[in-house]
Amino acid sequence: MQAAVSQTVDVGIRSVNRKKLKQQRSGIVREGAAPVELVREITPTQFADRSVVFAEEVMPRERSEVVGRVVNVVVAAVALVVLLPLIALVAIAIKLSSRGPVFYRQTRVGLDRRYRHTSTDDRREHNLGGKLFEMYKFRTMRVDAEIDGRAVWAQKQDPRVTTVGRFLRRSRLDELPQLYNVLRGEMNVVGPRPERPTIFATLRADIPEYHMRQRVKPGITGWAQINQSYDACVDDVRRKVRYDLEYLRRQSIVEDLRIMSLTVPVMLFRKGGW
Repeated sequence: MQAAVSQTVDVGIRSVNRKKLKQQRSGIVREGAAPVELVREITPTQFADRSVVFAEEVMPRERSEVVGRVVNVVVAAVALVVLLPLIALVAIAIKLSSRGPVFYRQTRVGLDRRYRHTSTDDRREHNLGGKLFEMYKFRTMRVDAEIDGRAVWAQKQDPRVTTVGRFLRRSRLDELPQLYNVLRGEMNVVGPRPERPTIFATLRADIPEYHMRQRVKPGITGWAQINQSYDACVDDVRRKVRYDLEYLRRQSIVEDLRIMSLTVPVMLFRKGGW
């Protein structure tokens, strides 16, 4: 995986007239056709593409947060009760097959409500992209998988993954502990997958529209997860972002229930996981 190196400076949101745009400068790249666009000016380095990138602003479809919260709590609570025997079996298998804890937790980037408000608050100077939270998973790798503390993407045939962990990742069962995150209000059952802060910062710089997916709570499953396998490079993430933004545009309780139902065959037939 090789990304262009660039220094990115946010210059805000502005209206762009298409006719004037052509007269202003050449070599401008545009994605989407909305009257209001996010403008990101790229200062080129010797490896960077000399262009200005525009990304169409995507806002989540309005829905009742109270109703959504109730549905998520009920679904998560029922799932935990029904799946408790399976969760216990998975925990025993992990404990007996490899050294280390059963559960694994990581700091992830969550919901960002700030897009709703304009503010000159100095804290924006240290914008991490959303509220940080601790996300829980079943441990699928050796305890020394990231011994230096650096975030590294998992890959196919990753030697760090344990035997039990490989089955859990393929079946997506390693995500079950996140039902607890749903009960805590940090996640929804359905939504874009949350990312680690260091990887989030890189992806936000490489993909102009990436930060928009934080406008809804992250989820255990999502429209991107049932349509594409795990990420192996930035291009994979870019495709997933398109699915995530498509979900934002049409989010609803009915849509969430539909995605939940489509997740079941993904888990049963171990589609897209490795």
